[in-house]
Amino acid sequence: MPAPRPHLRVAFDLPSAVPGVWHADALGAGSQPAQPTGFALLDAQLPGGGWPVGALSEVLQPMAGLHEWQLVLPALAQAAARRVGCVVVVAPPCQPFVPALKAQGLLAERLCVVRADNAKAALWAAEQALRCREVLAVMAWLPQAQSAALRRLQLAAAQQQQLLWVFRPASAAPQASPALLRLQVQGLALPGDTVISPGMQVQILKRRGPPLVQGLDLPGCHPRLAQVLAAQAERRRAAQVVARATVVRHSPAQALPLRLAPRTLRAMPERKDHALDRAAVALVR
Repeated sequence: MPAPRPHLRVAFDLPSAVPGVWHADALGAGSQPAQPTGFALLDAQLPGGGWPVGALSEVLQPMAGLHEWQLVLPALAQAAARRVGCVVVVAPPCQPFVPALKAQGLLAERLCVVRADNAKAALWAAEQALRCREVLAVMAWLPQAQSAALRRLQLAAAQQQQLLWVFRPASAAPQASPALLRLQVQGLALPGDTVISPGMQVQILKRRGPPLVQGLDLPGCHPRLAQVLAAQAERRRAAQVVARATVVRHSPAQALPLRLAPRTLRAMPERKDHALDRAAVALVR
């Protein structure tokens, strides 16, 4: 005859705050230090109010090279201003744009860019950097990293109390991860023809706390730069409307595409394109 099962007893008289005990319906606020992200909206939803220090933060996105620096640069600049050490960038998909980093407060001499021939070499370089005392933070692009490899990076970051970001594709979301914090970021869609500031939407996939269903809309660049980009996008849009109307007026039976109307293009003031113009074009397409 099987032994009777003990009944599960739930204690409702426990104090609301017990040292060392985390309630799953609240954000964790233990001894884990945190670095503010630079986004007040995001800090309010993260345990400790920022990126965990000495732990792995995993960032997923549809395409590498789009939003990584926008997301982590404010925190990096703040950390570099308060602590010594270099920022090791492992296997980045694009060369860091030094003037933009400097404008946000991160000097080029604090960067160490590591190129890797393969995924194994990139993982090795990231782990070695985390074991170095002179390293303040590590940013690593490891699209093929497995859970066991990420766990080694987690342990290495905990030993030296460093900031660690690992960037992986959005397709890795269903996979298990030892990351203490896991986010997914993507660009904000342009609603119709409305010109808005470039930004990004962040989904919190994993945190020490209750799930967050609603995504967070964050600015993608400095507000003044966003205003410049939005104004240039509006001027470009207006110029395209005028050019198309001119083409239709000259040839109502067969309106030619804008690229096949050289006279219309020559009638517009000639000027050299600036880098911001190219960014503004991306906003309206």
